[in-house]
Amino acid sequence: MQGITNEFEYENIPLIGEPAPEFGANTTHGYIHFPNDYRGRWVVFFSHPGDFTPVCTTEFMTFQSMADEFHALNTELIGLSVDSNASHLAWIQTIRNDINYQGWKNMEIGFPVIADTSGDIARMYGMLHPGAGDTDTVRAVFIIDPRGTIRTILYYPKSVGRNITEIKRIVIALQTSDAFHVATPAEWIPGEDVIVPAPTTTSGIKRGGERDWFLRFKSISPEMILNKITNRKLIDQDKKTGKHRKK
Repeated sequence: MQGITNEFEYENIPLIGEPAPEFGANTTHGYIHFPNDYRGRWVVFFSHPGDFTPVCTTEFMTFQSMADEFHALNTELIGLSVDSNASHLAWIQTIRNDINYQGWKNMEIGFPVIADTSGDIARMYGMLHPGAGDTDTVRAVFIIDPRGTIRTILYYPKSVGRNITEIKRIVIALQTSDAFHVATPAEWIPGEDVIVPAPTTTSGIKRGGERDWFLRFKSISPEMILNKITNRKLIDQDKKTGKHRKK
């Protein structure tokens, strides 16, 4: 974690709808140029407070357990912390050799983890929060689309592990919105009704019926969604009774 100072600059933190800031970095899979190396794919880019920490270990193993599900959605996973590459590699080896969580053991972490010992990338993405108490990264999540545009930003405190199923649901919702030009209501999962755009003219209101003119729904089946947004069957098809999957 050497090289990080107490000077934090946040004037240029990227926002939703803006291009993901570009950088080059060493990772556990070699050097990457981001986001250029990932053009044409969605990316879940997330930071964790530190290697060899308990909550981060459970998150990494959960991300890995769902990696095929994200790949089915044309989505890559990339982690980051201000630890060194050597620390990342040692931690990944420990997870593989020594950790048994939720029945997962001998787990290979198959996605790259960025070594950001200077904190430059973390500052660029607003992952360092002075009010959190130290110079570790918080649990930030950036969902970036195939054009390199930031579509979702999530922040979690260090004491609260992320809901990876919810992150996957957001990816599906964004892809559904793009593919069908609709919006998704609260608590939406594939198979439930989506919201069609509200009319913008009086004639449009009359065609749709004046009652509840601004809130109209239509059905899109999970099969239609999956056929549109992925080339293969989604491994874990969400069920209405299991929005937050129990491991």
